[in-house]
Amino acid sequence: MQSHGRSHPTAMTESDTPRDAAAAGSSSASTGERTIDFGQYGPVLDATLAYARRHDYVGPDYGDGLSSRLVQSLPFENRALNLVVQETVKRTPVDVRPLFRVECKRNYKGAALFAMANLNYHDLARRSDAVSPACDPLGEADRLADWLADERITDYSGFCGGHRHPIQHLHTKGVPSDPDIVSTAYAVRAFLQAARHDDATSEYADLARTAVDFLVEDLNYRDADEGAKIDYHMNHPEDSYTINAAAVGAAMLVDLYEFFGDAECRERATNILDHIAAAQTDVGGWPYRLPASASHLSMDSHHNGFVIEAFQRYRDAIDAGRYADTLSTALEFYREELFELDGAPNFDEGNAYPRDIHASTQGMLVFTREGELEFAERILRWVLANLRVEGEEGRFYYRQYRHHTKRVTLMRWCQGWMAYALSEFMLASDDAARGMDRMALVDDRESADGKR
Repeated sequence: MQSHGRSHPTAMTESDTPRDAAAAGSSSASTGERTIDFGQYGPVLDATLAYARRHDYVGPDYGDGLSSRLVQSLPFENRALNLVVQETVKRTPVDVRPLFRVECKRNYKGAALFAMANLNYHDLARRSDAVSPACDPLGEADRLADWLADERITDYSGFCGGHRHPIQHLHTKGVPSDPDIVSTAYAVRAFLQAARHDDATSEYADLARTAVDFLVEDLNYRDADEGAKIDYHMNHPEDSYTINAAAVGAAMLVDLYEFFGDAECRERATNILDHIAAAQTDVGGWPYRLPASASHLSMDSHHNGFVIEAFQRYRDAIDAGRYADTLSTALEFYREELFELDGAPNFDEGNAYPRDIHASTQGMLVFTREGELEFAERILRWVLANLRVEGEEGRFYYRQYRHHTKRVTLMRWCQGWMAYALSEFMLASDDAARGMDRMALVDDRESADGKR
């Protein structure tokens, strides 16, 4: 395995990372021996969000082929045809959505990512003159949060959301009225972040809290060997289990525990993560599904990133020791097998290509949370060099293959994840600089005291 020569830093407490600092800061932030130039990355974030606003956060999405008006006009339903159309739209080297007359919609999870990115953008603007929003980011976040509340899926045990496109699975077909844990969890995170910014939006948090009932009752929270399990969505096959979706559900419970202090959320998150930790492979990663033979993916990058982030969130909010070995081994695998030294993401443990922007942005989030900001910036620089649309600072392509680039911009997959990951990276970089400035001040005072 390749070695990046980095150590695992000790997790910082909330008091160590002043995410809500309101004082205006300098336009750069130090990270170890490097300096993050907000004047360089601020315009990228601004342009990324501006692209989304111009399109009202509506655009093509991964797996949206069955929103083809041609398919929907057919007088019959055929699973094989659905799969052919869906996978053709997803996999062809060029974008064939116009040919199939695919209807673009606002993605539910994408709206949550944009809401959180706008909230972060607001915080960055309060800290640094180098970040100058061309809009009202709080107003945009409120508008998106309202939309998430209005467009939630009803008639279930609690708050939930889902993809707004039909999706043909191998054995079943998902429809827009089917909720899933991943879409739900990111909306919950957006609601809680909005509520932290403004007490007037506390109804968002109250709504998010009911997602526990959806997870427990509708997604069949149940005891399993060495922990507990939940389903990914309402039509999940009984003979397999989606690991990363369960991890995202556990992370949602951690988020709710951190906000409300509900011990039951903490216990259920622990049970789910216990089961996932027990399923970790010897090399440190996880296949997409258990059993691995039921999975269409191996240990791919962004899904392993979801799992790692869930363990990170548990460590930072609940218990730093319980999964220390699991997380250390997972991070080593993730860092050394799923990324190159220059920050390029590998698709999985055995294949470099396709190099996916979602893998990059999830890597930025994982290494940012881990305090490895230099490597997070390396990933960011790779994206800017390889997947940014030439001549458009804030627009990004979907994937780089060995011999071509898939030149389509997916609103959630490209723009939403990039806006959220970049804003988290910039906030953490500023946190690190402020922490180092405080350390330097303490050192100066101690040095002066020694001379007296």
